Amino acid sequence: MALELNAYLHFGGNCRQAFEAYARVFRGTIEAMLTHADAPEGQQGAPESKDLIMHARLRVGDRVLMGSDAPVQMRQPMSGFSVTCGVPEPAEAERIFAALAEGGTVHMPIQETFWAIRFGMVVDRFGVPWMVNCERPA
Repeated sequence: MALELNAYLHFGGNCRQAFEAYARVFRGTIEAMLTHADAPEGQQGAPESKDLIMHARLRVGDRVLMGSDAPVQMRQPMSGFSVTCGVPEPAEAERIFAALAEGGTVHMPIQETFWAIRFGMVVDRFGVPWMVNCERPA
């Protein structure tokens, strides 16, 4: 197996909703959605965590996005990074950006730049920062 580098996002109790939305937006497949209640007996954590996501895995083509709900005592806002989405077609970049922006905060509207046919930055309604990029052909 080759080395893989994948983003792993920590949510504040809405990981299931985020991954279900991302599966629709990116037309991907949720390969795993395990709750604490799914863990073997003795490894399930606190009773109030039983419905929280312990591990989620979304496959989009040959890429993977993973995440979970962070324990209450470890929850922090997401910052210092962006998940980047490279899109080959401008119309698809605009569709994805609009879907991620719904209920979120646009930091840079999707637009033409010197390096891209379309580029935009948004923090979605789940608190995840995204960059959507449709590069110019070389």
